[in-house]
Amino acid sequence: MQETAQTVRLDVWLWAARFYKTRSLAKHAIEGGKVEVEGQGAKASRTLRGGERLRIRRGEELFEVQVVALSDSRGPAGIARTLYRESEESVARRNAEREQRILERAGYRPPQGKPDKRARRLIQALGDIDLM
Repeated sequence: MQETAQTVRLDVWLWAARFYKTRSLAKHAIEGGKVEVEGQGAKASRTLRGGERLRIRRGEELFEVQVVALSDSRGPAGIARTLYRESEESVARRNAEREQRILERAGYRPPQGKPDKRARRLIQALGDIDLM
């Protein structure tokens, strides 16, 4: 993995660190406000320096990382993990949220198919009770 001198674009670094699969996805996430640098919104072309703190929201996960190394090329995941250091609180929070989502889905069983005529009438009748 090639190291750059001092700075690298934010969208390129997010792509190289494997937070997003493509640079355009990283750019859209930055423009959508899903990435903060030092607590502030940023542009995709913003230059990133070592030691800066990032908050990255990807789906339901929130990463709080500190930039350790800069790279403008994408490599293996093991090397990409050396580009940043995630805070212990961030790791613990993500794991707790993941466990919570697993527990919420544990009792749910999706229906096998579409409801038949009788089931639709029952569902509609239950919906009418809520209007009262």
